[in-house]
Formats: sequence, structure tokens, C-alpha cells
Amino acid sequence: MHQNTLKNRYAFEGIGLHTGKYAHMTLCPAPADTGIRFLRTDLGPDATVEALAENVTNTARSTTLSSGDAKVVTVEHLLSALTGLGVDNALIEIDNDEVPILDGSARLYAEAIRADGLQSQDAERRFITVPREIEVRDEQSGAWVRITPADGPSFDLTTDFNSRVLGVQRTHWDPSVDYASQIAPCRTFVFFHDLLPLARLGLIKGGDVENAIVVAEHPVSDADMEEVCRLLGKPRMEVTGEGYLNNLTLHFPDECGRHKLLDLVGDLRLAGWLNATVTAFKSGHTINSQAAKALRAAIQSTL
Repeated sequence: MHQNTLKNRYAFEGIGLHTGKYAHMTLCPAPADTGIRFLRTDLGPDATVEALAENVTNTARSTTLSSGDAKVVTVEHLLSALTGLGVDNALIEIDNDEVPILDGSARLYAEAIRADGLQSQDAERRFITVPREIEVRDEQSGAWVRITPADGPSFDLTTDFNSRVLGVQRTHWDPSVDYASQIAPCRTFVFFHDLLPLARLGLIKGGDVENAIVVAEHPVSDADMEEVCRLLGKPRMEVTGEGYLNNLTLHFPDECGRHKLLDLVGDLRLAGWLNATVTAFKSGHTINSQAAKALRAAIQSTL
């Protein structure tokens, strides 16, 4: 299988979900065997960060990559899109700290890239051969990620927040499933009971019901609603009977579970192209990144 890069340059701009900073970002073709790299254009021509697990420096609510003075926050949706569409090599130029959240999914990336197709390159794709089964667990939360050697990539995720609204959601992706239509449109989500502490910490500055699904697991008081809206600088929101704010028609009944799968695919791209079966339970950015780092370490130990 040949490597692929982008046929054209694709420009995106908008605020970051967590920092609220406005960024301009351009996805650019790149030579074979260069992988995915970010260039912080505001910091100079050498401020690059490779999309590798060892460059993960923060996994609080998103995945951050850093190298030297350059960092890029919330890379997972873009990395997921590039993986799901089959892009091996790309240079991502960005002029601020955080990737724009756009609509909270990978849909806009997928639509733009898919419309043009990919540019095949004269080099074979470098699949990661998993040397042995690798499992990472979080005993406190019960979350785990298991990576098992296989002949091709496959992802199975069970999402369970003990939520009356979401229930238990089981999702699957492999290359036979159309990523652009089945995974890419699925938006990020947050529980309302997490909004207030996050907002008080100065996080999710760019969040609103236009780029995130807000799940109201419990009755919301007027005082809490007013404080959240004030801290985020947003107009008043309302809870619908289905347990979602304002809201919004879900793209799929299990959209939240599919979004966690989207995140998993993006975070594990930091280990490389996997020939592996990935099975996960209650996964999130921290355990995803730990699994990617464990796999990279296991590969290095065999060299």
C-alpha cells in the first residue's frame, strides 16, 4: 500500500475550545516518510512538533503536543480525520496555541479532503508491527485500552459514563467503514455538571452549543445555568426533555460514543499506522496517550 499526502492546501480558522484563542490553520501536502508535523508559524520556521506519542505533554480534556517552545493543543480531531481518510504525510501550519474546534467534530476536514481525493506517493506505507499484546489500565476509573497484533487496523470501544441519558454505547471502526460519513460528523460532548468547574478554572473558553453536545444528566438550577452562561459569555441555554441543552438533533443515536471512538483513532495515530486490533473501555485522552506511548516503547525495545 502506497503512502498518501494531500492534493491541495486547506485553510481553516476559528477559536480553540479550551483556550478560546483564534487561530488560522492550513493543512499542506508533505513529502513521503515525513509523517504528520505541526509548524507554529507565529514562532518561526523551525517551531515544529511531530505528531508522536513521546511529544504528548498534556491530556486534560484534550491532547497537547509540545517540542521546545512550540505546543499545539487539541490535535486529536485533526489526527483522527487524517487517519480515517488515509493521509500519511501532512504539514499543519498554525499561528496560535490551539487547533480550531470548528463544529466540534472532524466533519469539515473530511469533507474538504475527500472532495479532492489524495495524492499517492512513491513509497510504501509504514505500518507499525505490534510486537505483543499491550494493555494499559486505569484501576481508579476502570478504563483500559488493549492493542493486539493483527493483519490490519480495527477499533472497538465501549463508552460507559453511568449515564441515564447516554447509556452504554458500543462503537466500531475499521477501514471498511466510511469514516467521512460515519465517524467524522460526531461532535465532542460534555456533561453539564462538569461545565461549571471547568468554566471556573478558565477552561472551555471557546465552548458553546454550536461546537459541543451538552448533556444534562441531572436537573439544572437557574443559578448554575446563569453562572455558566456568564463565565462563558454565552446567552442563556435551556435543557430539553431528552437531557440535552438547547438542542440539537443528534447525528446518530450513539453520537457521543462515536466521538470517543474518533478521539481514540486520533490519539493512537501518535503511535503510527497500526496493524492491530484496538479494544477499549471508557477510554479518554490520558489512557489513549499512555497506550500509544507504551506501544512506541515496546517497539523501541525490540530494535
